Amino acid sequence: MLDALLTSFITFFTVIDPIGTIPVFIAVTSSANKSERKKIAIKAALVAAGVLLFFIVLGELILNAIEIPLPTFQIAGGIVLFLFALTMIFGESKPETELSDIDKKEDKAIFPLAMPSLASPGAILAAILLTENSKHNILDQSLTALMMLVVVAIALILMVLSAKIFKYIGNSGAAIISRVMGLLLSAVAVSNILQGFKIYFNL
Repeated sequence: MLDALLTSFITFFTVIDPIGTIPVFIAVTSSANKSERKKIAIKAALVAAGVLLFFIVLGELILNAIEIPLPTFQIAGGIVLFLFALTMIFGESKPETELSDIDKKEDKAIFPLAMPSLASPGAILAAILLTENSKHNILDQSLTALMMLVVVAIALILMVLSAKIFKYIGNSGAAIISRVMGLLLSAVAVSNILQGFKIYFNL
């Protein structure tokens, strides 16, 4: 049980990447006062948590409705996660990529903070794969959802404290941490791919 909780926490921490969100949050709230920054952080966290909870509850049902076997989704999801991890390692880091996506016309709490920074494609895939109905009972799925909410809460705290934290790590520090998270995510992705093949081919 403890190992499963730790795996869920590490996976969500990697794909949500709360530390990598700090420079993005600072950039999109540069003209906001302290009160406005707090409101934006809370809204972004709530929206991201809502999106991920939606996929935890209904993600597999949607796949079944369109007749996509979970093992094939697990393989495809693992490949996408692996490619996502490679962009974190070799391409632009998460902060650099999402800073370039900022559009002042959009609600900054929704885009790019809630999506795709917190509720990233990788996080959505992880939410579905970690709560597979055939493998996990309601208690397991609830604990996985709890781990996701804990990571989102950590992201909220880091956003609220972002100005102080950024003084110490800077853009370079956030980029380094993002790349380390990418390396961990690549290992998680390969594990998902191998498990998907094992289930699909009854190995």
